[in-house]
Amino acid sequence: YKAGVAVKIVTGDNAGTTTAIAEQIGLEGYNNPITGDALMALSEAELRQKVLTTQVFTRMFPEAKLRIINALKAQNEIVAMTGDGVNDAPALKAAHIGIAMGKKGSEIAKQAASLILLEDNLSKMVDAIAMGRRIYTNLKKAIQYIISIHIPIILTVFIPLALGWIYPTLFSPVHIIFLELIMGPTCSIIYENEPLEKHLMHQSPRPFTVTFFGRNELATSFFQGAAITVGTLFTYQYAVRQGLNVSVIRTMVFTVLIAANVFLTLVNRSFYHSFITTLRYKNTSIPWIIGITVILSGLLIYVKPLARFFEFIPLSLPQLSISIGIGALSVIWYELIKWYKRISLNNLSAFSFKIFQR
Repeated sequence: YKAGVAVKIVTGDNAGTTTAIAEQIGLEGYNNPITGDALMALSEAELRQKVLTTQVFTRMFPEAKLRIINALKAQNEIVAMTGDGVNDAPALKAAHIGIAMGKKGSEIAKQAASLILLEDNLSKMVDAIAMGRRIYTNLKKAIQYIISIHIPIILTVFIPLALGWIYPTLFSPVHIIFLELIMGPTCSIIYENEPLEKHLMHQSPRPFTVTFFGRNELATSFFQGAAITVGTLFTYQYAVRQGLNVSVIRTMVFTVLIAANVFLTLVNRSFYHSFITTLRYKNTSIPWIIGITVILSGLLIYVKPLARFFEFIPLSLPQLSISIGIGALSVIWYELIKWYKRISLNNLSAFSFKIFQR
């Protein structure tokens, strides 16, 4: 129920047996059952309303079960049905997700279903829902990260060239290749191993009409990328005004990108909880990937043969601090957005609770 999933009992048993079991397991609306004959007598309009408000369906036969499934689907509900008998086969086939019982299910039910539940236990379906939400959100995090971090790379190369700035070609292909080598493991290894966020199992399922990326999510990625771009270009102009040479400017801008990449990785682990909270999430790949990134970047800047190859110059402590600070600030600002989301949601929950009490 907390995950926004409505649970209904559709059975061939009589009303007395079914309501007694429903009451024992704490099913909502157990005392308002409807029989298969009564359901078949309803018009389509009445049926669509009835299947939403009724939780217990008794004395059901294959045609009645199938009609329930189709009525729910007609209202854009995502329907999963469990069953074990021959009578369940048509409804299992019609449901978006037909789930047959693995232990006591008939062979016909298993063939009609999309999935087979090896242990005939509803809690395993809850685990499957949680796993699905985790995979879905982690995939979105990885793609949003890719969009956000590529925007500053592209614009930092393009804008100085397009506007004819004093040093139009800061980065060469070798710099871009190195950045890509860092970003690949970040989005694939780190986000793939992210655990399920607590609040995800307290949200309603996504309706069919929702696309993979909404307008707000794309806007978030764009503004994150634009903010990092502002940070890199600000560093560029700051270094130029300080009279620094092109190698120092290149090194400082590159350091800003590396720092922004590290902080973006941490901030985007959740678009709701703060990055301080997500630091407590169990993901052993985080210290390894970030540690390797920082060490490799340090070697490129401070080991002379590598620095010469990449056309870098070792930065002084103030230059390094400014670059890391700008990289961090260009990403950390999103924590304010997440804080506002949490405050707004908590206020809404408190308001809803007061209304409920009244």
